[in-house]
Amino acid sequence: MRLEKCWFCSSTVYPGHGIQYVRNDAKIFRFCRSKCHKNFKMKRNPRKVKWTKAYRRLHGKDMTQDSTFEFERKRNRPERYDRNVTENTLKAIKKIDKVRVDREARHHAKRMKGKKAQLLREATKELEQSIHMVKAPAALQQDPSLTLPKIKVKVTQEQTEGNGMVE
Repeated sequence: MRLEKCWFCSSTVYPGHGIQYVRNDAKIFRFCRSKCHKNFKMKRNPRKVKWTKAYRRLHGKDMTQDSTFEFERKRNRPERYDRNVTENTLKAIKKIDKVRVDREARHHAKRMKGKKAQLLREATKELEQSIHMVKAPAALQQDPSLTLPKIKVKVTQEQTEGNGMVE
């Protein structure tokens, strides 16, 4: 049983599923679902469609270069069956899968590292700009403790000179 990859979205096409299109030059295009086949017929580029793996890899959202992907590549040369080799392979698959999951988790954590601080900045900015929606303006004038304190940022001489503004 061979698990093929969808030409458009790179997901797995299981036997008996999906659609297959064979061009005149005998090039076979396999699709996992009608959505992928329709997008192929509309001549869409998989690298520009956001839900495809090609887009995710191109924009650094998924891991691309990892030695664990080498084990998944298609091999056209049949191997002679050996019980010991098969047993060792099945044991190795579990270890390789664990390594891949750990690396993907590390990749995701690295991508999301500055996200919490960014969300906090956006939330404080939103609150500063629309505090009048939370509290009435009259209440803010009576009790100044309800407003957020202004954050002071130190600006060096180099930053003021090199801001790129022409006088």
